[in-house]
Amino acid sequence: MVMGGGSWARTFAAWSMTFAAFASAVPTQTAPAPARIPSSVFAQRPYMSHPVLSPDGRRVATWMNVKGEQVLGVMGVDGQGVQLLNSGEKYDINWFRWAGNDTVLISIGTSVTYLGQEAWQTRLIAFDPTSGRSRYIGGKKEGLIGDDVLWIDPGGREILLAFQTSVYDWPEVFRIDLATNAAEKVVGERENVWDWYADQAGTVRAGFGTINSKWFMIYRANPAEKWRTVVKARASDEDAGFDAFRIYAGSDQGYRVMLNEATGRYALYKFDFAKRERGELVFESATNDIDDFDSETGTGKLTAAWFTEEAPKVHWFDPAMQKTQAALEKAMPGKRLSVVSRSRDDATMLVSVGNSHDPGGYFVLKTRERRMSPLAAANLELDTARLAPVRYVNFSARDGLSIAAYLTLPQGREAKDLPLVVMPHGGPYDIRDDGGYDAEVQFLANRGYAVFQPQFRGSGGYGKAFYEKSEGQWGRAMQDDLDDGMDWLVKQGIADAKRVCLVGGSYGGYAALWGAVRNPERYRCAASFAGVSDLRRQLRYQVTFRISKRYRKDWRRIVQGEDEFDLRTVSPLFNVERLTVPVLLMHGENDQRVPVDQSRLLANKLKAANKRYEFYAIADEGHGFSNSANQQLWLDKLEAFLTKYNPA
Repeated sequence: MVMGGGSWARTFAAWSMTFAAFASAVPTQTAPAPARIPSSVFAQRPYMSHPVLSPDGRRVATWMNVKGEQVLGVMGVDGQGVQLLNSGEKYDINWFRWAGNDTVLISIGTSVTYLGQEAWQTRLIAFDPTSGRSRYIGGKKEGLIGDDVLWIDPGGREILLAFQTSVYDWPEVFRIDLATNAAEKVVGERENVWDWYADQAGTVRAGFGTINSKWFMIYRANPAEKWRTVVKARASDEDAGFDAFRIYAGSDQGYRVMLNEATGRYALYKFDFAKRERGELVFESATNDIDDFDSETGTGKLTAAWFTEEAPKVHWFDPAMQKTQAALEKAMPGKRLSVVSRSRDDATMLVSVGNSHDPGGYFVLKTRERRMSPLAAANLELDTARLAPVRYVNFSARDGLSIAAYLTLPQGREAKDLPLVVMPHGGPYDIRDDGGYDAEVQFLANRGYAVFQPQFRGSGGYGKAFYEKSEGQWGRAMQDDLDDGMDWLVKQGIADAKRVCLVGGSYGGYAALWGAVRNPERYRCAASFAGVSDLRRQLRYQVTFRISKRYRKDWRRIVQGEDEFDLRTVSPLFNVERLTVPVLLMHGENDQRVPVDQSRLLANKLKAANKRYEFYAIADEGHGFSNSANQQLWLDKLEAFLTKYNPA
């Protein structure tokens, strides 16, 4: 499939002019201050997000906005015939993917009591969009992890699923018939092996295990071979664990994302898994890590590699896809254009269109007909001409480390002595901001605030050395980066040092709270959604999580650092006496990631200490905003709080 750029560019350009929601002008800093956009408009959930095409390109599985609620839906590629799935109030949906053309696999999770403590439990269900029925896949009484899908049959008939048959066993791998849920064990448990991996033909080829602080990998070329250990290493060794990799069926060869020692960044290499030998370099970014890559089912032929520099990017290995991407970018300059999903024959594609100050939407691209049509706009009520573009900047931390950041300046105001909101992202590991449209950022900019999003040490994609500088630095050097970014903006004359607040969610909520506790002389206030206040308590809750798959590091050691370090000294809950500025707390009572007690306990202590605070628990919410009403509640409370304590 080879496509010329000329006719495509003319067709797309003409079409884009007819769809106003996707054709906003780029505002300038000298334009008059725009009128305020109602919080209800910013709070609207996108009609569609994270859509995935079925292999035949006839259906789309996607998050949908239904009367302000975010639900999982399946529809025809023409937007018709919508079927909705309700996972239940007890469960969060973690991910979804197609198994053939008629089944959607869905991972769900919930908080449970495990060995006397709270822990995160996952299960797998299959959804039939034709009948609207769903059913459990695998067992119902297995251990904590029940959604580890290693392989999906291209025809959608069966999968490989790894799980513990009880909490006292190591994971085993089963071949499961999706129609009947009949399970055949293909790999039995092996002591200390927690993760299994299969090749593209559905043969289990590798397993990863851990013993105390050491990692190992076992490998086999085919089911007739015995397992043999090919890797033994300390968790601190670079080559201890494998991140993104693919093994060719019937071969020891494949591809692996691994460290380029010369650059300190992760790149894509050929790899011999039997000999554990690195082959030639296949692709790397000039500035950042490779996040992931993909290859064709069956052939193993590389299709794409993804990475994020100042913005998300893709490298297509297929010349036809390179031409398609180029034609899209030529047709809609100034937009972020991404092919987010493709049918197996590449005849149908979903294209995301937008930019930092335009939430955009999705198009259906029919490659054979050379025709592109709208599927869904994210927010047709939003006047994007009133939004502010986001800039990518860099500053130096106090130890000389270069830190990237995103800066959004309010329209109609001189970039001088502005009120500032510092907004650290969640995660924090393997996560970063990417400068795309963010409703909260644009809401604050529309209210007159400069918004600063530092990509502090530990943020994903900036190389091994950058990550390692975050180890044991919660509340310490990671927090210094936020302060240093603020100082840089003040030195540039952009921000007023006396008008700065911290706002964040999850880890960002922790950083906001801790910044206000640690340095009340710097910040006028702090606002936290679903933030952590007691690090020890959260460590116990998340003991089963491995925060960074790339680096295979222990969650406790990464957060705590030295064994003797007392996490109470960097936990807001145990330092409320130091707080002299007001704080806003909001938390979903159904939060399965950071339990609501993290905010409730802090609120109780703040009340007892007669500190200025506001606390709102949302009865029907989890670790984020699942509906427009709750998103608007947060924006309204945040605006009122900032107006009172740090007016723009």
